[in-house]
Amino acid sequence: MARYTGAVCRLCRREGQKLFLKGERCYSPKCSVGRGRQTPGQHVQGRRKVSEYGIQLRAKQKAKRFYGVLESQFAKYFDMATHQPGMAGENLLKILESRFDNVVYRLGFAASRKEARQLVLHRHFSINGKTVNICSYLCKPGEVIALREKSRTIESIKSEFEASARPVPKWLSLDKNTMSGTMVAYAAREDIDLQVEEHLIVELYSK
Repeated sequence: MARYTGAVCRLCRREGQKLFLKGERCYSPKCSVGRGRQTPGQHVQGRRKVSEYGIQLRAKQKAKRFYGVLESQFAKYFDMATHQPGMAGENLLKILESRFDNVVYRLGFAASRKEARQLVLHRHFSINGKTVNICSYLCKPGEVIALREKSRTIESIKSEFEASARPVPKWLSLDKNTMSGTMVAYAAREDIDLQVEEHLIVELYSK
């Protein structure tokens, strides 16, 4: 499976904001963005004013990096979004939010989406009682996402789940007793707390 293997803090510095790619480190003084580290690359200070295309490109790159998807995956999701009723930008975010790894992260089982992907790949979760290890699986309303019985004794997963203070979005419901959650509905735009300007992404792909 193709994936980005470079330094993730570099991605946050490139976007000029925290993308919360390293879990607890992003909330600590060790975060490179909080320490004022400059944008990576040579001749940073000499760069020209960003063009309209550059602004649109940065919006797309930021969204890709928030959810940890590659270019081909992102383009596929955008194509899906344009063929659904409603606004393409909001449809795109709805699709990205319904990814299995993102749902696991939103339910509080992992400190970051990257960690959630690892847990999914290692077959720690099931959907409607069936083990699924495909991170890009798009969850649907009514499906139950649960930590498998034999994984509930793993201390790292258990401690992260119990310590998680992130609020569970209203399009998901969580049962801490059974360590499971249900996707109640697709995410609405007002439920997504990420700083993504989806209209710029639509403009970019519409060129």
